[in-house]
Amino acid sequence: MAVESPRLLAFAGSLRRESFNRRLIPVLAEGARAAGAEVSLIDLRDYPLPVYDGDIEAAGMPEPVHRLQDLMSEHDGLLISTPEYNGSMPALVKNTLDWISRPTEAGPSGTTLFRGKVAGIVSASPGPLGGLRSLLVLRDALAKLGLVVVPQQIAVGLAAERLPETGLLADERMREGVHGVGAAAAAMTPTAMPAALASAVPAPPPERSTR
Repeated sequence: MAVESPRLLAFAGSLRRESFNRRLIPVLAEGARAAGAEVSLIDLRDYPLPVYDGDIEAAGMPEPVHRLQDLMSEHDGLLISTPEYNGSMPALVKNTLDWISRPTEAGPSGTTLFRGKVAGIVSASPGPLGGLRSLLVLRDALAKLGLVVVPQQIAVGLAAERLPETGLLADERMREGVHGVGAAAAAMTPTAMPAALASAVPAPPPERSTR
């Protein structure tokens, strides 16, 4: 019986065209794909959302919310590369998660779309810490939504030197680390875990003859 590949939804938490995190997210996706996952890499520019406002929601859910919720329902987890803004994650990431968590067209809370799924997170910044503080905040926010965030994480500092173009991380050690985050997320998805557990179960001992 064929094992279904885990599916991960990936995005950068920045809209800036030359964002270091837009350059980094394909590297994270590459690591997950190498580990057997199917990765859907999206651009949040294609899902424009207002700042969350209950009055906007009451007047009618913005159409991009439904599209993002549909994507989340079709995937086993998230891959996110986030900048750090003033020691925290950017408003774009928080706002995207907040809108997805709102009630779906079918009625249930959007938080059910996250629950029990997996997330792999990385960051990049021109500074030496690489956006590390944003990862602490993002990890906590994702966990509160019910996602299992893999323990591995990488913050790419001095990104202007290390990420000269999209998908190219010049520092080999960091590239391996980012690939490792993607691979860990692929391995921990609800789809992948049953197969991994099954392969870890030892074969039963041969039957003894009672003759």
